[in-house]
Amino acid sequence: MDRLDNAVRPYAWGSTTAIPALLGVEPTGEPQAEMWMGAHPGAPSRTPRGPLDELIGKAPEEELGERTVARFGPRLPFLLKLLAAGAPLSLQVHPDLEQARAGYADEERRGIPVDAPHRTYKDANHKPELVCALTEFDGLCGFRAPEEAADLLAGLGVAALKPYIDLLRRHPEDVALREALTAVLSADPGDMARTVEEAAAACSRLGGAYAPYAEIARHYPGDPGVIAAMLLNHVRLQPGEALFLGAGVPHAYLNGLGVEIMANSDNVLRCGLTPKHIDVPELLRIVRFEACDPGVLRPEASSDGEEVYETPTDEFRLSRHVLAEGAAPQDITRATPQILLCTAGSVRVGDEVLTPGESVFVPAGEKVEVSGTGTLFRATSVA
Repeated sequence: MDRLDNAVRPYAWGSTTAIPALLGVEPTGEPQAEMWMGAHPGAPSRTPRGPLDELIGKAPEEELGERTVARFGPRLPFLLKLLAAGAPLSLQVHPDLEQARAGYADEERRGIPVDAPHRTYKDANHKPELVCALTEFDGLCGFRAPEEAADLLAGLGVAALKPYIDLLRRHPEDVALREALTAVLSADPGDMARTVEEAAAACSRLGGAYAPYAEIARHYPGDPGVIAAMLLNHVRLQPGEALFLGAGVPHAYLNGLGVEIMANSDNVLRCGLTPKHIDVPELLRIVRFEACDPGVLRPEASSDGEEVYETPTDEFRLSRHVLAEGAAPQDITRATPQILLCTAGSVRVGDEVLTPGESVFVPAGEKVEVSGTGTLFRATSVA
């Protein structure tokens, strides 16, 4: 196995303290948003043998196993992250696999550089994802029922919101949600900025269920995403709880520290809360306009003590082991590649001892036992 040296991404929305606190180091004063563990070419983990993506590229079947290569090709199919949100992330959706392949091929055909600011599809893969809270964690996930969203907007008493409220109440669910989001994103920027300012003031005054939107508006004054966010379910996760985000489901993370795992992709279509490019027609084609329960996940314990977060995705499987002092070592050998991340205590993985924030890559089939006192997250694939 290989101990990993992982890159930390300094995105503006990142917390300045959460990742340093977990690692037990002094904050630098700069935002530290995500720590990437994996073989994504944008920031591959480093090992004593070289960058992880290069190791896998040289010997994919040895590192990933024949089953994984046959199913997903010669690359690690998942990306594991520590995510530390100190401010809201952009409101966004991800395409399904067919949409991603078609969109990527189209932009390649049109000659749009992959790093162009108006490029939508960075690769040809989908990006289902799961986030598990390490601290109390706030997010937005999926549409509210139109009538519920209309009532929330109406409660602000802002006259300029009436057209959106009427759209939500006038049509069947899918049409109502589509028409309302389209109207918000295509509104005159000056008019929308004034509407958001009035709505934000009302949210601050009312508090309670409106408090998250007041905080969003504080970070993104005048952004139409503030109103779009009120169409979505607000979710507060407790440590150990998780959310699964499938294709087409609008979402945003607002605040907190969590472990995130996703298919190895960087395809994001943004709906707001960002200065970056928003492709409204493509976004409206990808979004699933249906109300849904956010579906908070809690781990299911197996007989060997592994706690699994069940999802419908094969590219990744996230679980955790809460290890007790004096317990016998647990054999977690698997025919698929693994990344093991310690988030609490001190955990022995083979000959390596991991403390919070430290991780290792375990090639497919390599025998590995874990012991110690602490919490170990285990990322692998289903194949």
